[in-house]
Amino acid sequence: MKKLLLLFFVLSMNSALAQDQKLLAIPLSDQLINADSFLGFDALGAYYLTKDNVISKHFDGKISEYKNVSLGKITKVDLQNPLKIVLFYEDFNSAVILDNQLNEVHKINFSENEIPIMAAALGIASQNRLWIYNSLSQQIGLFDYQKNTYQSIALSFQANFKYYETDFNTFQWIDEKLNWYSCDVFGKVTSLGKVADFDQIQSVTNKGILFYKDGKLFLHDLQKNVIYTIVNIEKTFKNFYYKDQILSIFTTTGIINYKITIP
Repeated sequence: MKKLLLLFFVLSMNSALAQDQKLLAIPLSDQLINADSFLGFDALGAYYLTKDNVISKHFDGKISEYKNVSLGKITKVDLQNPLKIVLFYEDFNSAVILDNQLNEVHKINFSENEIPIMAAALGIASQNRLWIYNSLSQQIGLFDYQKNTYQSIALSFQANFKYYETDFNTFQWIDEKLNWYSCDVFGKVTSLGKVADFDQIQSVTNKGILFYKDGKLFLHDLQKNVIYTIVNIEKTFKNFYYKDQILSIFTTTGIINYKITIP
């Protein structure tokens, strides 16, 4: 009995220590802006905003804009390739690809495709392709917007996405039970673990996420099973964005940038 109590005490202490780590954010700069949302930075340092369903790019003192009132509200913006920015309009089952000046290059209506597609999730992939979760087939697939072809690559599953994001090689999602998965371009699905409940979230490594919950921002290292509280940041904000060790906090008045070092 004493050994069991001792083991319980040690496990409890380890759990408490794992939850009580802190990560210091160092303020770098701030900027006043008037926007509905801050989308983030691209690889060249330009930043993107939306205001009244208009997306704008701000770079080197110049502003470019794009709007398409016929497609309704922008659901998601993918900035990974600054030369091919992807806008997803879920209500109209459509996507638009913009160049680096926010000129429209491709407009895709998935309802017109030979293979029936109802896009419930979308993001950029490699080789002129888009990741798509097709709610009609309940499958993840790849759509080639140059050839206008679509290929399902994963087994059917009912998606209850609490969150999803893509990169050139993977489609990642978190389901309603907070399980985190990844699917590669060959259709291989991998479990990445279970995450804590969140209001906002962004992956930062294959085994790490930043998440916002109950007025606090955390870094969860799933590999080490350690949760760090991000300290020395603005307490109230609309959303956050992380890229290359820079944490950007979007408040009601502007953007505050911080330097953080991911362990």
